[in-house]
Amino acid sequence: MRVGLPSRSHVRVGAVAARSARTYDGVMASLPRLLTLSAAAAGGAVLATQALKAHRAQQVREVRSHEDRRRPRVLLAGGGYIGLYAALNVRKQLGRDDVELVVVDTNPYMTYQPFLPEAAAGSIEPRHVVTSLRHELRNTTVLTGTITGINHADRTATVDSGSGESYELSYDELVVGLGSVARTLPIPGLAEFGIGFKYIEEAIALRNQVLGKLAEAASTWDAERRRRMLTFVFVGGGFAGIEALGEVEDMARAATKDYDSINPEDLRFVLVEGMHRILPEVGEELGGYALEQLRERGVEIDLGTFLESCVDGHIKLSDGQEFESDTVVWTAGVKPNPVLQDTDLPLDERGRVRANAFLQVVDDEGTVVHNAWAAGDCAAVPDLSGTKTPDGMCAPTAQHSVRQGRHLGRNLVRVMRGDSPQEYVHANVGTVASLGLYKGVAQIAGQKFRGPVAWFMHRSYHVFAMPTMERRVRILTDWTTAVFFRRELVPLGALQNPRAAWERAAGRHTSDRDPATALTKPGGVAVGGDSAE
Repeated sequence: MRVGLPSRSHVRVGAVAARSARTYDGVMASLPRLLTLSAAAAGGAVLATQALKAHRAQQVREVRSHEDRRRPRVLLAGGGYIGLYAALNVRKQLGRDDVELVVVDTNPYMTYQPFLPEAAAGSIEPRHVVTSLRHELRNTTVLTGTITGINHADRTATVDSGSGESYELSYDELVVGLGSVARTLPIPGLAEFGIGFKYIEEAIALRNQVLGKLAEAASTWDAERRRRMLTFVFVGGGFAGIEALGEVEDMARAATKDYDSINPEDLRFVLVEGMHRILPEVGEELGGYALEQLRERGVEIDLGTFLESCVDGHIKLSDGQEFESDTVVWTAGVKPNPVLQDTDLPLDERGRVRANAFLQVVDDEGTVVHNAWAAGDCAAVPDLSGTKTPDGMCAPTAQHSVRQGRHLGRNLVRVMRGDSPQEYVHANVGTVASLGLYKGVAQIAGQKFRGPVAWFMHRSYHVFAMPTMERRVRILTDWTTAVFFRRELVPLGALQNPRAAWERAAGRHTSDRDPATALTKPGGVAVGGDSAE
């Protein structure tokens, strides 16, 4: 790139550039500043902007190129638990001169999913449950885009940048951490009307949906519409569903204190679960306790029941119940990222990448696929801890994903140094679940806990598992603030359609979806998208 400069500046910059060009790092380190300062000296703010854009484009071109590279390149497909923790552990042992790390994810941040219920309930600021990949992964290239295919035989991955551009990215080592997505079913109305609960965007949307419905119900004289607005349906009785239900129900009942026309008894929360128990992860005794606690709070729990239809908010259950609701939250399980179907990696019958206990990808015969690693929700990793699981594989939990990510990073370094990898063995010390503020269940080292003690254990475990000290401090600050002031209960439903006010001011016809209820009108689309882990 050439930039027009006054003659003296041009000579000085040319000399500096000539000296800097002797090494790649020197050029990359000096080029942006030199071009920016030179353009500014010429009075060209536009030129400075163009120079920076050109430098960023050059960085992407350098990343894509596989020619004349001396450092091995590790492609981390997915920036969730696996991508983040694997990259952090590699960087602790190998510098940028030893290995090049490239992380590709749809989002430039990692979401700590166990805190989504508290983010939805206003106990934690939503921004505090996500971690910036670029900020935490120093000396690592982070590309925002979606991996649409992997050809491991050629050591290439296809990336969609999201702006209409698609390119191939070459690599030497592959780490697959593409995670999972919501497992939906062909239920009439679900795709158009449902709300997922796997991403931070969905947690914010659910929060705004519930608080927005309270505000609407307080402003209508139509009894039927009011009942519909104050009815909230949750499908799925596992960790995600129960914790989301417990926290949101707690928040909604606390919010009724602000309304003269709405009492806590006016709210109707319905849980639909196909099994005959909830929270199977914590055992039958604690699961039964959680069931009793929720029912005592007025939650209707329909076990052994399935959602058959929710077209336009008309709910039909398999036990014959029919009623109206503006809110349907789907938490009935996850499935491996469907992108894996567009790869040449060996998959099992459930669509997971086959892996051994070393977290290396293996084929159907158990033979190692060289230079390929996999872990997390998208991988079938043998559980060597002795925990009984239906298929003998590690459960798709945040606890496993965090530990597998760290272990994979260490194993990758061992192999690159010529050493032997070690098997992943993690004895599950226990499980914790929140049922709302000061409510929870926990099973730690064989001991069972209930109520505030279990709730405190839940918070303690997850705040220390949260990546980075800065995020832990922010979350602790949120909790401390809530001790002196109540949780945040302000609905910001207009976030779902931020241009509505502008379009009205401009005299344009806006969407028929009200900003506060954008998720509940016929034809609405649930927010959120595929993301790693």
